[in-house]
Amino acid sequence: MRASKVVRIAWKGLARNKLRSLLTMLGVIIGVSAVIIMISISAGTEATIEEQITGLGSNLIFVQANFSRGGFGPGGAGQGESGGLVYDDAFAIAEEVNGVAGVVVEQGSSETVKAINVTIDNVSIMGSTPDFPSVRDMEIANGRYFNQAEVDRNQKVVVLGSSLAEELFGDQVPVGQVVTVGNTKLTVIGVFEEKGLVGEVDYDMRLYMPITVVFQKFTPSQFARIMGNRVRMIYVVVDEGVESLEDVILQTELLLAKRHDVSLDEPDFVVTTQQDIIQTQEATTEAFRNLLAWVAAVSLLVGGIGIMNIMMVSVTERTREIGIRQSVGASPSDIRWQFLTEALLLSLIGGLVGVATGIGGSWLFGELGGMRTLIVPTSILLAFSSAAAVGIFFGFYPANKAAQLDPIEALRHE
Repeated sequence: MRASKVVRIAWKGLARNKLRSLLTMLGVIIGVSAVIIMISISAGTEATIEEQITGLGSNLIFVQANFSRGGFGPGGAGQGESGGLVYDDAFAIAEEVNGVAGVVVEQGSSETVKAINVTIDNVSIMGSTPDFPSVRDMEIANGRYFNQAEVDRNQKVVVLGSSLAEELFGDQVPVGQVVTVGNTKLTVIGVFEEKGLVGEVDYDMRLYMPITVVFQKFTPSQFARIMGNRVRMIYVVVDEGVESLEDVILQTELLLAKRHDVSLDEPDFVVTTQQDIIQTQEATTEAFRNLLAWVAAVSLLVGGIGIMNIMMVSVTERTREIGIRQSVGASPSDIRWQFLTEALLLSLIGGLVGVATGIGGSWLFGELGGMRTLIVPTSILLAFSSAAAVGIFFGFYPANKAAQLDPIEALRHE
């Protein structure tokens, strides 16, 4: 029998019970759409994490304090068993490690900021070093950024994010104005161009000042004179001409181990790269993605069981029809192909509707939900091919059972 005739007969068989066919396809539709939506959520999460990390800048090495050694104590340069980093470590890295284009240290706080008649509470204060704009890929729109001399002298100067400058001064020129941060008056020397959100951080609503001012006025420490001002992270910008990033990392580790009087087997710091962080995050999201894949697979499995159940009912209901077809010359192979095609049509049509629902659902989830979604073309192919496989697998048994019916017994069936 020709394939076109088999498809036409199978289509007529499904059309006799439209509602039942639609309900049978519903399981496949849900399963396919679940595959697409869940993979898009996972892909969106991974893309967001990668953008957050790469948005910090390029060619970065992160040197982070490791406090597992615990406590304060004596040691080389006053750190030893302290289990952390100090501000002077950044200078040492910049001066002694080959291939370093710049070093940035940040120290955050939150304060009330006043300017003229405007007061804004809980403004994010970021103390940093002169290389901050180049590391963060930020440009100055007006004025300038502070220099190393101003950092060394604890100069009370600030640079404003674009949104913060607009809220504080409106249409006035911010450069040269005075703002009060907490109880400290500082002079505005520059305004950044709009940066926007990076991850969940709004760089445009931040206030930037020399890190030494933050240490002195906003995060004072009674241990600073003994051990230095503590920091949690040092950002090292590697020169683009450096061929081996590992060499810069090794130099940094050896230098800090010597300064802290620790061994590389038990360091009080951790050195990582952007790629290390991305790989760690990918490993975390992979478990999440696998869980979503299993949930979607179960949905497809339920849809397949629904197809087999309905096809078994259909074989029972149409036993006499099968007997008549066999009596006029239809072979067992013809019967088998008819019912298998019906099952395949159910899964393929359900798969097509599921693809449309999955794409629409992914877009809608991304627009209305709090998580970013990213439609992956391969997920569409995977979901649709899985739907076809489900139709063939779960449709074969009912089709084979129909093909094995005895024609005489089938004709006697009421």
